[in-house]
Amino acid sequence: MTLLAIAWKSMRQRSLSSLLTALSVALGVMLMVAVLVINGIVSDTFRQKGTGFNLIISSPGSDLATVLSCVYRIGLPGEPLPWRFYEEDILKNPAIESAIPMTMGDATQAGGFPIVGTTAEFFGMEYEPGKHFRVKGQDPRKLLTGPFDAIIGDRVARENGWDLGSEFSLIHGGMDDHVHDEKFKVVGILAMTGTANDKTVFVNLDGFFSMSGHDKPATEALKRLRDFGYEVTPQQEQTLLKAAAELAHHGEEEAAGDHAGHEHHGHFHSLPNDLKEVSFILVRTKRPAQAIMLTAEINEGVRAMAVNPIRPMARFLDNFVGSIRTVLLFLTALIVVVAGVGIFVSIYNSMADRRREIAIMRALGAQRVTVMLIILGESLLLCLSGGLLGFTLGHGLVFVAAPFIESRAGILVNPFKFELLEIALLPMLLVMAILAGVLPGLAAYRTDVASSLSD
Repeated sequence: MTLLAIAWKSMRQRSLSSLLTALSVALGVMLMVAVLVINGIVSDTFRQKGTGFNLIISSPGSDLATVLSCVYRIGLPGEPLPWRFYEEDILKNPAIESAIPMTMGDATQAGGFPIVGTTAEFFGMEYEPGKHFRVKGQDPRKLLTGPFDAIIGDRVARENGWDLGSEFSLIHGGMDDHVHDEKFKVVGILAMTGTANDKTVFVNLDGFFSMSGHDKPATEALKRLRDFGYEVTPQQEQTLLKAAAELAHHGEEEAAGDHAGHEHHGHFHSLPNDLKEVSFILVRTKRPAQAIMLTAEINEGVRAMAVNPIRPMARFLDNFVGSIRTVLLFLTALIVVVAGVGIFVSIYNSMADRRREIAIMRALGAQRVTVMLIILGESLLLCLSGGLLGFTLGHGLVFVAAPFIESRAGILVNPFKFELLEIALLPMLLVMAILAGVLPGLAAYRTDVASSLSD
């Protein structure tokens, strides 16, 4: 009979104690595995590895707040940029391959999902390296043709019960008491991406601009243009003021019900470009090196800010999320250590009851080292069996938590994800087993055969 087989029989004789000891190890390992896997998933979600754009241009402010709002739809955008800045400074820049405007601030009346006004070109980008947006049976780049068309994320469709043809209203600026009259129609539902796009509603940019309250007041627009250094001729100023007055007049007519029964519960009015604003501009440069030069060029001034989305998120994860992970891992490691102490106490306390058993083994010819190795083998079996159970329970916990995390946070969780740090748990358990078993093993080694048998 092998030493491990003898150790296994010894554990079976104290089955309850052995089971509780192994379970304490399993719970510690389970928590550590769950922390490692969930932290890896969160880090992968928030650590930008590359997308279809390499710069975000916005108004000056916090680079982290810009990335959280633009990419992850967390928080509201800052002061918007004039449309003329997008047309003249960005689109005409020879270093830029593509520039996609985004407007934000509104939310759906049902569910409070963020609204993004953009163009169909947005869906031609990769949302992750090698991954493209997909809409069942259609090319999303060919949608958003009508001013009140919308493409919704997978989570929006599921939670609101929307399908193709569903119509919905928007809340202006997140204010519950200001619901727009216009209704948008769902023309496409994105396949799940595991990103913030799943909880986003994308609407036609022209339709977004045509809604009441989305045009910049003429006097403010003129001042903003001059602050940006653009020339506004007296004729342009008069034309803009006249257009703003006509829009205000149409808005009053619609409020009075002159357009009741319209298909979209509100007229589409083309907005003059100088009354338009853009929250963010997603930029892809022709060459990566040009992104660095463009960032320096834009950030030299005070009009706008260019942000590489990778850097602020990496800094955020390293300084904040990384610290939390370290604390959690330290706490779970303490739990595993306490479980190791439990193994030591369990085996050591059993030594008094096993002195006669050990003496008989010695009398039958077992060497001192053999007896010691049996005790170490028992400690090893307790640690490894508890560790294997902990690995299983840890991934099982992630599997059970996956739908809750996805529904609450919109993060796609792979329950079969494996972190490389989990490999380090095995040698850690082996070391803990040796440390927990060495003192009881020495006690067995020093057992006096004659006195134990006489007792």
